[in-house]
Amino acid sequence: MSLYAIGDLHLHFTSPLKAKAQMKERVWKNHEEKFRKNCSSLLTEGDTLLLLGDHSWGRSLGESEEDLRYIAALPGRKILLRGNHDMFWDANKTARLNELYAPQLSFLQNNYFPYGDYAIVGTKGHTFEGPFYLDRNGRIIGWDEEAEAHSEKLIERELQRLRCSFEAAEKDGYRKFIMLLHYPPTNILQRDSAFTRMAEEYGAEQVVYAHSHGESRFHDSLEGEHNGILYHLVSGDYRKWVPLKLMD
Repeated sequence: MSLYAIGDLHLHFTSPLKAKAQMKERVWKNHEEKFRKNCSSLLTEGDTLLLLGDHSWGRSLGESEEDLRYIAALPGRKILLRGNHDMFWDANKTARLNELYAPQLSFLQNNYFPYGDYAIVGTKGHTFEGPFYLDRNGRIIGWDEEAEAHSEKLIERELQRLRCSFEAAEKDGYRKFIMLLHYPPTNILQRDSAFTRMAEEYGAEQVVYAHSHGESRFHDSLEGEHNGILYHLVSGDYRKWVPLKLMD
């Protein structure tokens, strides 16, 4: 029984909305079939696959149904986190999604899911991504402070949701955690954030995130060990559609 993770599948089997830039990049060509084959060769029905957001380009559940069926047909147990492009997923109606798609899919929002003696906790998260202002040498000399203030409000909301996830798991006796975010835990100017501090507060062993895709974004945030916690980027194109094994 192994635990794997990947994010940013950006499926669009029936949605009219497609990412134009995505389609131009070679790594995205036939990525659905590449990913399906990789999962078939790596995962067994006893494994768990964590999917860290941006599952579908669908703007409604109807437009995303075929994308979700594709995910449900992959081997193993699937736990889904909400991403910023997941328009089909109303955060306040997560319980309904869990009713509709159980037992094939599990949706993580204000709740948790067990994995052995670990609790899988998480939320979409958020981080301030600019605009940043650069000098002629490409160094950051400032940023849009109004946009930053708006980001802070979103971050506070996501922190509340993440704490809810941790506390639900703690209430049921869990003391070992794997923390999921869609957004990176820090932005390009940070080494710590409210999300890294919460991970440290609850003693999360690993923090797994996505969202940063395209080669220019692969190293925007933390990777490897930081303050005793392992950080992993698992965006699909970064992983070349091979899920990352987190543990056996």
